[in-house]
Amino acid sequence: MAKYDETINTIFLIEEHKKSLWRKFRLAVKLLNRYENIYLLQPNSTNLFFASVCNAANKQFLSTYTRRWYHALFYLTANGVVEHRKDQLTVDDYLKLADRNLTWRDSPKHATLPLRKPQTYPASLDKQNVIKIGLSISAGNKSKTIPSEVWKKIFDALQGLNCIYYVFGPQSEQVWLDDLHREVGMREDIVSLVGELPLEDVPFAISKMDFYIASDSGNVYIADAVGVPIVLIYGPCCIAEQRPLGNVLLIGSKVYEKSYIFEAPYYFDRTREEMFALTEDNLSAIYQFIANHENNG
Repeated sequence: MAKYDETINTIFLIEEHKKSLWRKFRLAVKLLNRYENIYLLQPNSTNLFFASVCNAANKQFLSTYTRRWYHALFYLTANGVVEHRKDQLTVDDYLKLADRNLTWRDSPKHATLPLRKPQTYPASLDKQNVIKIGLSISAGNKSKTIPSEVWKKIFDALQGLNCIYYVFGPQSEQVWLDDLHREVGMREDIVSLVGELPLEDVPFAISKMDFYIASDSGNVYIADAVGVPIVLIYGPCCIAEQRPLGNVLLIGSKVYEKSYIFEAPYYFDRTREEMFALTEDNLSAIYQFIANHENNG
C-alpha cells in the first residue's frame, strides 16, 4: 500500500537485501549520505546496522525491552534514544523520535493519503439499508484468532439488527472461513471477500463498512485509520502498548495479556476459547455499541 501514499517518496525493502553480504553492502552505500534525519522504529539487528552507518545529522533510535547487549555499539551512533516499555503506547514513542512532546493526538492517521479508490470493487460493498460489519476472522497467528463459536455468539447477539457481515482476508484464510461455516452454517448475511481484494484495495473496502469487529489484526488499524468504529476483542494482546485509538469498544481481560509488539509468542498457557470468551455483559456491550451508533447516525 505504501506506493499509493503521497507522503512516502522512496521505498527500500530490507528483506530483499538481507540475502547476501554484497546486497547489504550495496544498500548501506545507497543510504550512507541520503538523509538528514533518521528515525528508527523497528530496532532489530539488521535495521540498527543500516541506521548506524548512515551519516545523517540527526539520528533518533527506539530502544525496546528486547534490546540485546551487542546492540550497544549501534546505539552509540544515535543522537537520541527513546526508551519504550510494554506499558507505553507504541505510537506515542514512535512520534517522540521526531519530537519528544508529540502524542498520537497531534498526528492525524491515514491508511493511504489520499485514500485510494479502485476502479472496480465488489458491488456488495454498496448495499443499502443494512448495517455493514467487516470481520477479520484470523489474525495471522492462530493463538490470536477468535474461535468460530465466539463468532456465533456475536451473530446471535446481533440478530435483532439488520446486519451484513463482510469477511476480509487473503486466500490463505479460507480455512478459517470454512471453519466458521461449519459452526454457523451457510448464511446469506455473511459475504466472503476472502481472496477477493488485492491489499491496496482493502482500505477503501473497509471504509465502506459501518463497523469492524476483530482481534488485534492489521485490518483493525486500517479501519481505525479510515474512521470506522471498531469492536476489538483483544485476547492475549496488550492494549496498553497498542490498540486502535479512534471510536473503539475494547473487550477482553488483563489476565490474558501476554503478547507484546516486540515480543509476540505463538503459544500461550490459556486456550483461545478462554482468552476470547465473551460474557453476557460483553455481548450486550457489543449490541449497544452498534445499536447506539446506528440510532445516532
